[in-house]
Amino acid sequence: MGNFWAIAGAAFLFLPAVAGDGTTAAALRDKALTDPTAWKVLESLSYEVGPRPVGSPAYEQARDWAVAKFKELGFTDIKVEPFAKPSWKRGAESAEIIGPHAQNLAIIGLGGSKPTPKAGIEAEIAVLPSLDVLMAAAPGAYSGKIVMVNQPTVRAEDGAGYGGAVRARYAASEAARRGAVAYLVRSISTGTGRSPHTGYMRYVDDAPKIPCAALGVPDADLLAYLASAGPVRIRLKLASTEQPKTTAWTISGEIKGSKHPDEIVVIGGHIDSWDSGLGAIDDAAGIAITTAAARLVAGLHPARTIRVVMWGSEETTGSSVAYLETHKDEVPRIVAVGESDVGADRIVSLMLPSDVAAKSVLAPLADLLAPLKIMISREPVRDAGADVEDLVKAGVPAFAFKQDASRYFDYHHSADDTPAIVDTNQLNQNVAAWASLLYLLADSDVNLRAKPSSASPN
Repeated sequence: MGNFWAIAGAAFLFLPAVAGDGTTAAALRDKALTDPTAWKVLESLSYEVGPRPVGSPAYEQARDWAVAKFKELGFTDIKVEPFAKPSWKRGAESAEIIGPHAQNLAIIGLGGSKPTPKAGIEAEIAVLPSLDVLMAAAPGAYSGKIVMVNQPTVRAEDGAGYGGAVRARYAASEAARRGAVAYLVRSISTGTGRSPHTGYMRYVDDAPKIPCAALGVPDADLLAYLASAGPVRIRLKLASTEQPKTTAWTISGEIKGSKHPDEIVVIGGHIDSWDSGLGAIDDAAGIAITTAAARLVAGLHPARTIRVVMWGSEETTGSSVAYLETHKDEVPRIVAVGESDVGADRIVSLMLPSDVAAKSVLAPLADLLAPLKIMISREPVRDAGADVEDLVKAGVPAFAFKQDASRYFDYHHSADDTPAIVDTNQLNQNVAAWASLLYLLADSDVNLRAKPSSASPN
């Protein structure tokens, strides 16, 4: 890391002064490592509100919880911003093998799935080892069957295995095009637990809309084993209801800037969750980390305003577009944006905008983050989070702390997403990193926006 900054050093001669106060930031970082705020916020949202899918009574409770929590922690200018979107509600669900022998299966419907008929669907299952096999099949290849894609998710520190596997969760329409009457997918999980993992799915307009669900990992392997020896029949029952228009809310609170209140650093996480677990790592953790970091920085009366946002609908989409629409006039004044939404395990790196100058003015970060065992990546940020992507497209500079995601997808979208899986030391390492960067951004005149080229046109 030292070598990188040394190489970049020549550029420093042409850049603004160093951001913020490194000594103050270091003291702030160290204080964050023992601060209990993040754990208390995570615990409160997870246990006092619980699962909070959009359209549910608990989701409305989460809105009120957010307002009360912001007030309790000293935030001001608290806003509740509604936006319309559809909602989906799970009903009773079951699946069982009925031949060659009877056995219940652990399943969970995918968000947005159509229900089965009340009596269920009974059919032979076609087990495919990968999505590629399904995509290569001809139309009608699985006519009258229930198709299951049994593609494992590769464990990786950067979570890359999830991106490769999650495509199978969206493949119900592809199965329908090939004649399937229902679609099952091995949970997009790096673990071996039997709890199935849900998630959002989408249909395409030019294919039948068939019911779809995820199987627990051991149950997917069971079906693959049995199907390798001969025909397997299962019965699937999924109930659900949809509401074409409901109300979602994004809630925010601010630490008002002492010198430049119109310049804003926007951070946060999403307040909605799936209904299977308590939404502790997805994403009470993100809300807890960013709220705790902002509260710590508040005591230093930063020059710029810090806004913590609890986005209202990440799991079933909509919050990013809605937020930009509401705040489009602020885009030129938003200094930077970042979201925490990969759980509570340790941060391993920080990705910044691609402009070299932007990195150089934040040079104190190398020394600040080193004790936390965080490196500053040579790669520019590419994905800052689903809830901020439209702000980024509109030109707001983004940063991204990359966490160790090695075990995140063991629990993601499952009943095991509870505070029990949160390591408080790693949680506070996140808070320390966020507070360090947040202070340098908010108590300085750092400009992360790419500077226009000064070259004259030919």
